[in-house]
Formats: sequence, structure tokens, C-alpha cells
Amino acid sequence: MIEHGELEELERSVGAALDGKDADRLRVLGYGEISLVLGSPPDAPRWACKRLPPFPDAAAADRFVTLLDRYLAELAERGVCVLHTTTDRVIAPDGRVVFYCVQPVLPSPSLGPAIVADGSDAAGLLTEIVDTVLRVVDDRVGLDAQLSNWAMVDSRLTYFDVTTPMLRRADGRSELDTEVFLASLPWALRAPVRRFVLPDIVGRYHAPRTAVLDLAANLIKERLDSWIPTVLDAAAGRVTPPLTESEARADYRSDARTWELLQRVRRADRWWQRRVRRRIYPFLLPDHIER
Repeated sequence: MIEHGELEELERSVGAALDGKDADRLRVLGYGEISLVLGSPPDAPRWACKRLPPFPDAAAADRFVTLLDRYLAELAERGVCVLHTTTDRVIAPDGRVVFYCVQPVLPSPSLGPAIVADGSDAAGLLTEIVDTVLRVVDDRVGLDAQLSNWAMVDSRLTYFDVTTPMLRRADGRSELDTEVFLASLPWALRAPVRRFVLPDIVGRYHAPRTAVLDLAANLIKERLDSWIPTVLDAAAGRVTPPLTESEARADYRSDARTWELLQRVRRADRWWQRRVRRRIYPFLLPDHIER
């Protein structure tokens, strides 16, 4: 397990980068749509540390940990192998709680996109992911099944994108505290995004058909769209109506436009906060996400 002091040092480096100093001290392994994955130690990472938007207080962080633990238990009960995951938190200077989800760094060749790009076992991997989605996903438990969230570890299909614990109550309401994930948007946009955008984003991962559609569509982002027919064949006769490649491509274009618009809004807000209000913008954003 990673030492708590190592995470505290990592968060100090994040603080320096947010303040415009020593951004080179960070080893960024990847940018999610709402989170940041940092390698620790930066010179030779052993840990992938996913930093979530800060929680307002310890109680909110505790609720998230409880939900995450339940989600991991539910996935395990449904037969999903999840990469070993630990959690820890660091208190920011302003008193907010910065939450880290920590997992071991995996060898690049074990990651889903690398396996499919290699081609030797691509069909088997994609078919197993589809099988898992159709077995696991329902109204209560969601899964973001895109290829970049999977790896082969000790010859087992392994899932590792767990920081969005998608559980719903019996009445269909999400248990996820979406306010944390809206925090990086300007306040004026949070209400409309919460009402009109988030339900569709979360809902697609709770329906087997659209979860598989998302897997197929995101192969375009990985420059692996020649494998879309393999995903569609694996789902043939198991979802209604049948999935088509044209639908996958249209879905990807729509999804890419949505996330690109949100990233532009964040970058504009960063400029406003830094240049006009002379405040530190509290999130690290990628300059560009290739879509």
C-alpha cells in the first residue's frame, strides 16, 4: 500500500502546479473527464493515484467511501474482477478533503487498448467484455465498460475504473453525489447540466444495450474502430434493437461533442478565474483530449 506521506507529498505537488509553480513535479498518467490520474513516485511510478474533485468536508468523503465499498462488493458478487484498490484522503489548506483512489500501475501491454491494438487476442477480450456487461449491468448497477477501463491481470479480465460508483436506489435515483463531479463547472451551469445532461450520461451505463454501444463507440477514440464489428457481433441477438456500426459512430460523435463542450467551458472558467478574478483555479485540466 502507498504510504499516506507519499500522498501528502503528491498533493503538495498538485498545489504547486495549481499555483503555477513546478508543474513538472507531477507525472500525469491520464486525464479522465472529471478526474486526474497521477503516478507516484513521479520518476518511476508504482501507484496510479486518481485524484477526485475535493469534497467539502469529511462527512461527504465518508459517504463516498461507503458507496464505493458497496459498489466494489456488488461488482465482486456479480463476478467482476476488480483491480486491487485502496483509498486515502488529504486535507487541503482550505479545509476541503481531497480524495485519492490508489491502484498499482499496470504494464502497458496488459491494458485493453494495447491488447486490441496487438490483435492477437483482441476478439476474445472484446467478447469477454461484452459478456461481462450483459451479465452485470441493470437498473441498479452500472458499468463504464469502455476498453480503456480494462486490463488482463494474471490472465483474468480486470476492471479498474471504479471512482464513479454507479449504484441506484430502488426508485431509480442515483446514489452518487453528483455535486462533487459538477464542482469543476461554473456555478451557473451546474443546475442545467445536473438536470439535462447528467441523467443521460449516468443512465447509459445502467442499460446493457447502451453500455455495449458505448464500448463500441469509444473504440473510435482509441483509433481501433476496425474492431467495432467484433463488439456488435458479440452482442448480436442479445440486445434489442440490434446495434449497428452507424449507430455507434453517431453515438461517438454526440458524446464527443458533449464532453468537448464541457471541457471548453472549464477552460473558459479557468481563464476567467485566473486572469479576471486573480484566483487560483482549483482543477488541473488537459490542454486537449484527442477524440
